[in-house]
Amino acid sequence: MDDTVALDAGVESHPGWMSVFIQLMKLRVIVLLQITAVCAILIHDLLSRHGLLDIERTWTDTCFTILITLIGGTLSAGGSNSINMWYDSDIDVLMRRTQKRPIPLGHISPVGALIFGIIISLLGSSVFFVLHWKAAFWSFFSVFFYVLIYSMWLKRRTPQNIVIGGIAGATPPLIGWAGAAGESLNNLNPFDLGSAIPWMLFALIFLWTPPHFWALALYRSGEYAKAEVPMMNEVKGAEYTLKQSKIYCVLLFLLSIVPYFWPESGLPMLWIPISVGLTIWYSISVWNIDPKEEFDSNGRMPKAAKSFFRSLYYLGWMFILLVLICIIPPDLLGWLGPLES
Repeated sequence: MDDTVALDAGVESHPGWMSVFIQLMKLRVIVLLQITAVCAILIHDLLSRHGLLDIERTWTDTCFTILITLIGGTLSAGGSNSINMWYDSDIDVLMRRTQKRPIPLGHISPVGALIFGIIISLLGSSVFFVLHWKAAFWSFFSVFFYVLIYSMWLKRRTPQNIVIGGIAGATPPLIGWAGAAGESLNNLNPFDLGSAIPWMLFALIFLWTPPHFWALALYRSGEYAKAEVPMMNEVKGAEYTLKQSKIYCVLLFLLSIVPYFWPESGLPMLWIPISVGLTIWYSISVWNIDPKEEFDSNGRMPKAAKSFFRSLYYLGWMFILLVLICIIPPDLLGWLGPLES
């Protein structure tokens, strides 16, 4: 069956509007973003309960902040994804990975996806005003950056698209932390979140994004070139892309040991061996990628695919284990330095 027949068949079998809206929002992608935001809230509130932050937080406060963050974050990120599908509808039909999205299948018009995306992204970001204006600011910033800077400006113009565009995907810890810090953030500087910790978490996601996404581009080699999207591997080649990915792995390793040289960051010293171990575990999968590896029966590079999926586990465990470490009272191990921004 050719692509035209497949698309026509899709028009005849509309899955229902709820299914279409969920697909436009790309909820499976949002899950990992929400994990990082929720973990930032938990880290903040656990440190608060240990008396390491100048704010008192109850479990009711924590649960309320998480609820608002899940609602606002899902809507704002989902709206951004829907707007992205509107803008990319001309190239989505060309790539195997995106041909079954709602617009290429004819389940919704491009304008319909745009309107839906604008409404829920604005609504979602506005929800964060319930917590604090800085949380809302970083949510609006994320939507703006992803839609206008990454999707409309960078994606089709430079192989550094995902590097710079990764800023948008790195904001959930800033949003979650600002929402939890709330009333303690009493100045007008949106960059001042009262601690260096959320910015360390931001840096973790930012440095993780290029090797994570380039692994996806490698194991889907050829698809972006067909759509004339200048992904790094299509423009510079697989070997160059792999070298760049290794550089980011080294930067992730260096980030892991920052608390040793800068205890004032507030991150626990116990975090160092855990993050170093996880980073080495993930980096091994990047080093194992063979740019000359033969594609499998689906036209994919197997070792690149393995690295891509390992990267998802890596980021999730990095955040979850940091939360578990912060449960430990500091007087038991004495592993926390003073929390200064």
